[in-house]
Amino acid sequence: MAVSAEEIEAARDLFSGLGDITTRKMMGGLCLYHEGTIFAILMADGGLFLKGQGAFAAELEAAGCTQWSYRHADRDKPTRMAYWTMPDEALDDPDLACDWARRALAHL
Repeated sequence: MAVSAEEIEAARDLFSGLGDITTRKMMGGLCLYHEGTIFAILMADGGLFLKGQGAFAAELEAAGCTQWSYRHADRDKPTRMAYWTMPDEALDDPDLACDWARRALAHL
């Protein structure tokens, strides 16, 4: 399952307040970039994740966001990635979504 043109447009609209957003399809999902820096990914299932590194990861966790992880078939523990779910209230509020994205970009 891949992201649809409508999902891509919705993600671009959500972050349009940042200015120029570029995208690249990868592994069924979509990477979102601002000025060449990846700051978010849109998963094939519609999940939207912000890149959360350093102190920003703790902010995301405190806001109730969940870190993306997956399991390898040959490993006992899940592999955690530096991506976190968007806060629910930011998923349909472009101003709030851009605020979170700017905070993510400040830590990259």
